[in-house]
Amino acid sequence: MSVHVKRIYEPFSKDDGFRILVDRLWPRGMKKEDAHLDKWLKEVAPSTELRQWFHNDNGTDKWERFVKAYRKELKESTAVEELRSYIKEHQVVTLLFAVKDDEHNHALVLREFIKES
Repeated sequence: MSVHVKRIYEPFSKDDGFRILVDRLWPRGMKKEDAHLDKWLKEVAPSTELRQWFHNDNGTDKWERFVKAYRKELKESTAVEELRSYIKEHQVVTLLFAVKDDEHNHALVLREFIKES
């Protein structure tokens, strides 16, 4: 089984496997039919408060604190088990996110959290 991370604005590929949007908000400018989603799992995204705090000003300065806080939320989330079930069911899963930063986004944290547990 393989878990990938990809911006939802990147072109759809059959190699993506089972596509899961892991954002709480629908991506700006994206039509639902163009998203090619298999599942929208809002509940596994960071809380609204954590997301707003991280993206206020320069979020990359807060990266380590964001990761710690988000991992704490994931430990308490029942949606993580739902995500794990999709990963077990499908050989390839792609976690989709909307932010522009490929190095500092919650989908990367989520993938590592899933791999570790």
